[in-house]
Amino acid sequence: MQSFTKMKGLAVPLMRSNVDTDAIIPKQFLKSIKRSGFGVNLFDEWRYKDAGFPGQDSSTRQPNPDFVLNKPRYKGAQVLIAGENFGCGSSREHAVWALGDYGFRTVIASGFADIFNNNSFKSGLLPIVLDKEITAKLAEECESSEGYELDIDLEAQTVTTPNGDVYPFEVDSFRKHCLLNGFDDIELTLQQRFRIEEYEVARRKAAPWLFDSP
Repeated sequence: MQSFTKMKGLAVPLMRSNVDTDAIIPKQFLKSIKRSGFGVNLFDEWRYKDAGFPGQDSSTRQPNPDFVLNKPRYKGAQVLIAGENFGCGSSREHAVWALGDYGFRTVIASGFADIFNNNSFKSGLLPIVLDKEITAKLAEECESSEGYELDIDLEAQTVTTPNGDVYPFEVDSFRKHCLLNGFDDIELTLQQRFRIEEYEVARRKAAPWLFDSP
């Protein structure tokens, strides 16, 4: 998993409340368990005017010019400023994968659905919770100032605006450790591989009849 320490990235506002995971990545595109390839269908039903299908060449589709991600000024955005209760609905990990595959490294909102929040940390996406008033202020500044970039510092747990305003955020210490070091569940387990191997050797000696060969 890609680690997250510090970043400075272009922000884009999407201040809709209760954006569910089916809106983030519609169910018809959940055809793979790979973590890549979902970015072209991120927010598909809002992003395009036509109905797409899996495997379709996105360059042949009709983009919705009114959707915020299609506005040229937000091309290459890495920070999504979202409304409250972002990521509600089903538990599909593909929603986080789609955001990451599109290029987002962090989502700032006044609240996240629990499963989406956990999936984010396991996939290298940093979910940041700030007060509703602060999130709205960031979105307003972002809309009024083209090229609006935010500095995100996970170690210091701060969001810094172009004006120099600094907003601290809370993060679970265990989740922070994993994200700073790029540990997903598998990599975290592998940190204990020597202890696991020692246990397997001891177990084989204590109960050899459980094993096929010496």
